[in-house]
Amino acid sequence: MGRLQHTEGLTEDQQELLGLVRQFVDEQVLPVATELEHRDEYPTEIVEAMKEMGIFGLTIPEEYGGLGESLLTYALCVEELARGWMSISGIVNTHFIVAYMLLQHGTEEQKRRYLPRMATGEVRGAFSMSEPGCGSDVSGIRSKAVRGEDGAWTLTGQKMWLTNGASANLVAVLVRTDTGAESVYRNMSTFLVDKEPGFGETAQGIVVPGKIDKMGYKGVDTTELVLDGHRSTDDQILGGQPGRGFYQMMDGVEVGRVNVAARGCGVAMRAFELGVAYAQQRETFGKKIADHQAVLFRLAEMATKVEAAHQMMVMAARTKDAGDRNDLEAGMAKYLASEYCAQVVEDSFRIHGGYGYSKEYEIERLYREAPMLLIGEGTADIQRMIIGRRLLEAYPSRG
Repeated sequence: MGRLQHTEGLTEDQQELLGLVRQFVDEQVLPVATELEHRDEYPTEIVEAMKEMGIFGLTIPEEYGGLGESLLTYALCVEELARGWMSISGIVNTHFIVAYMLLQHGTEEQKRRYLPRMATGEVRGAFSMSEPGCGSDVSGIRSKAVRGEDGAWTLTGQKMWLTNGASANLVAVLVRTDTGAESVYRNMSTFLVDKEPGFGETAQGIVVPGKIDKMGYKGVDTTELVLDGHRSTDDQILGGQPGRGFYQMMDGVEVGRVNVAARGCGVAMRAFELGVAYAQQRETFGKKIADHQAVLFRLAEMATKVEAAHQMMVMAARTKDAGDRNDLEAGMAKYLASEYCAQVVEDSFRIHGGYGYSKEYEIERLYREAPMLLIGEGTADIQRMIIGRRLLEAYPSRG
């Protein structure tokens, strides 16, 4: 392992776990990732191996059958996984967010019902906020749950951009529950929806129409979710009471942004590895292209961005692990890591020259994957709004 992306203060257990994940990526992911990605094939064998390693239960407490690791440990593992193939880190991410939301906001009965099976990967989680017409404007969602005279809820609407929408069998879904609160945000609730994996009608009133065809981020399934009169109960509302869904989802997205930052760090690191290796192999004008000052400067900038993004991601994870609010740090980390990732990937692509445009070279895959990080878990503009508002809170005018 080189000098970049070194993390100070890790325990021996953390170092051992990260070493195992890195070895797994080098031996079982990198050799097959590009081929699977080009075929848009779900990585079944890789997922089963991750289950065996305990990655699906990484942050779930031991009392519920998990490993009880910190957000930092999880983020560093995601960084390694994304270095191998960003899609497999996405398979873990939504699962992790749902498990986190259950831990922080679920009833004890909900925790005991789901978390032990989530730790083994038997239950796989997805979460759903976005809709076709609202994008980042969560307050504009139209999907709703209406309580009937018998006390049961009926869910209707259309959700969009569900990572793992087909492979998951538990979906945390944000809908409107107009219970009379003055704030639109207090008229939203998160429902825990059980379904079968696959496409079509996967539960009563739940339809997953099909897989969305994407430019990159292949292998992992991204879908819509149609709520067509799905019947539910108070027991399936996260926390047992309506009106808290928006805040529960924002808490989940906060840690999800650390995950996206970690993915950006992993993809950027792989792009740097490919670029620095190619620059020392390719010759032009009688010398290695790494010996040309223009390429050497490009490598220096790439490495600096890789390191800066990693350290900011580590800070955001450690802030959350300390029990502090980290929306500022997570927003900064996600913004910086995703922007730097896109830039490092493009620089590596440029170093490869014409070969970078060929599907035979791995950088072609990274070039299509990196843009997803610019929009996932909130666009760059959304991150800047969050960062700016938190700064105004932290630095009020003295005038």
